[in-house]
Amino acid sequence: MSAKQHDLPYWRLSSFYLFYFASLGAFIPYWSVYLQSLGFSPVEIGELMAILMATKIVSPNIWGWIADHTGKRMVVVRFGCLAALIVFCGVFVQQDYWWLAAVMVGYSFFWNAALPQFEAVTFTYLGDRSEKYSGIRVWGSIGFVISVSLVGVALDFYSAQLLPYISVFLLLAIWLASLIVKERDTAHVQISHESLRKILLRPHVIALFVSCMLMQASHGPYYTFYTIYMESHGYARGWVGQLWSLGVIAEVIVFMVMFKLVARFGLRFLLLASLATASLRWILTGMFVDSTAVMIFAQTLHAASFGVYHAAAIQLIHKNFKGKHQGKGQALYSSMSFGVGGALGSLYSGFTWSSLGPQATYYVAALISLCGLFVAWYGVQKDD
Repeated sequence: MSAKQHDLPYWRLSSFYLFYFASLGAFIPYWSVYLQSLGFSPVEIGELMAILMATKIVSPNIWGWIADHTGKRMVVVRFGCLAALIVFCGVFVQQDYWWLAAVMVGYSFFWNAALPQFEAVTFTYLGDRSEKYSGIRVWGSIGFVISVSLVGVALDFYSAQLLPYISVFLLLAIWLASLIVKERDTAHVQISHESLRKILLRPHVIALFVSCMLMQASHGPYYTFYTIYMESHGYARGWVGQLWSLGVIAEVIVFMVMFKLVARFGLRFLLLASLATASLRWILTGMFVDSTAVMIFAQTLHAASFGVYHAAAIQLIHKNFKGKHQGKGQALYSSMSFGVGGALGSLYSGFTWSSLGPQATYYVAALISLCGLFVAWYGVQKDD
């Protein structure tokens, strides 16, 4: 084993991803169910979910600026994880709309400090071996699968009121995992002498951010209402959890072979393919919800609509934002895609769910991802 390979703390990095995405596996599919159990309407659920996404517009950039200027990325990660844990405990105090909205703002502000900076730390450890990223990130998908499966069964046996306790446990595990990852010396990293403004004004960078935003906006109905949607069509909650798991298992398989796909097809082609696949996925979800076989197939498309998309997008970001701009680049990716895109997705899905109906909402999602495909087709260059 070479010195470089020995220097890679594979299991320490992987453990953070494992617990981080296990937390998402408990939260994203079932938080809307928890809110529904409290008596909130679809519009209110969409608004509360949008708050979580909207804080990603500002929060990652603030923490990215702090991390880039101090060089203490892991300090930012650890502080963000601990503060998010403490603030989230506010859900046990009250459950009215405005109180939960305030808790979600505070929780998400600190929560969003962690992942973009941890991504930058991971790429710093990888150095010129960025193609190995998916082999580490795959443990996040594994954590999501385990969590979404077990939590779905647990909520079936007990009630949605159990969810906040599960979330607190997993948030604690994330913070503990962050403590075992050492700060990485960035002295060896290639320093970019270009201004951030110059990078951001490049047409292909703008196109990349816009296509990422549209991709995540198209996922709004899925992340906000998929569990509720499936249960309304007679699917048991435990079975819905297995469908969530299936999507991420497909994602795991993609992450394991992503380096081969990148070498063969290139990042731009993979980004385009993921956007096209997302449109197909949402059409199938809206049109054939009563067909179990089609729903199973649609969930396997998560391999492309998230797995291929994210792995390609984050490597494109890494290629465009070098050295001192790494943290800000990852933060901007989080802000534009999961922040702006996620917030818009939650908002429009809440309103269209109530006014147009669930199936039409998924057709709107398909149209949005198709718009992302056109933006990427004409704007994202092959030499990104």
